[in-house]
Amino acid sequence: MTVDSVDSVSAEGFARTSLAVLDRIAVSARDEVRRAAELIADCVRSGGVVQAFGTGHSQAVVLEVAGRAGGLVPTNRLSIADLVLYGGDDPSVLDDPLLERRSGVAARLYDLAAPQAGDLFVIVSNSGVNNVIVEMALHAKDQGHRVLAVTSLSHTRAVPASHPSGRKLADIVLDNAAPRGDALLGLPDGGAVCALSTLTGVMLVQMAVAEAAAHLLAAGERPPVYVSANVPGGFEGNLELEKRYSGRIRRTAS
Repeated sequence: MTVDSVDSVSAEGFARTSLAVLDRIAVSARDEVRRAAELIADCVRSGGVVQAFGTGHSQAVVLEVAGRAGGLVPTNRLSIADLVLYGGDDPSVLDDPLLERRSGVAARLYDLAAPQAGDLFVIVSNSGVNNVIVEMALHAKDQGHRVLAVTSLSHTRAVPASHPSGRKLADIVLDNAAPRGDALLGLPDGGAVCALSTLTGVMLVQMAVAEAAAHLLAAGERPPVYVSANVPGGFEGNLELEKRYSGRIRRTAS
């Protein structure tokens, strides 16, 4: 819910309001996080890879899932830029501001990633309605993958979907509790400032990763996690772990 008090439009107001939301979802999302963690742990235990996808600012949360220090090694980031990096498209294709709404893009990105049967898809989208997001979820489901979505239920329930599908898109949904439009602090003459979904999305996926690690430890397995490449031996140790998933995860400079 957007906060409309003028007094709240300040650094202190954003901190106070956003921290209250984080405190709330830490409790309210507990069951969904536990179920999400079970999907992640099952994927890792079976030798699968967590395929994470999002567009726009949702990519910030995707980066929390795939290829970061303290995160799981068997993770792969899918991006619209893959059309150029791996698909051979001219870079000018990325100049299209409506690319994420074009039909057929998701299937191409899926094929370029070449997921295996046991891979889990984590799809991050605050609105949850753009065509490429919906089609990626549907395509992954059609190929037999489990799908975990991170989205704002307040937003998705308030706006019409851009894809005409009534199908269930995800096995588990983590609600980031962001308001419709994402911005948290209402302005006096309309509109709002300061987006929330990145903070809450990061909170949710890190909770799920922590719980998944707990599942693996309880089963007597050491979670395959990255060490910061900026500590002695970190880079070399990470390379050894990545060899288990050779050809299945991408680690580029970006």
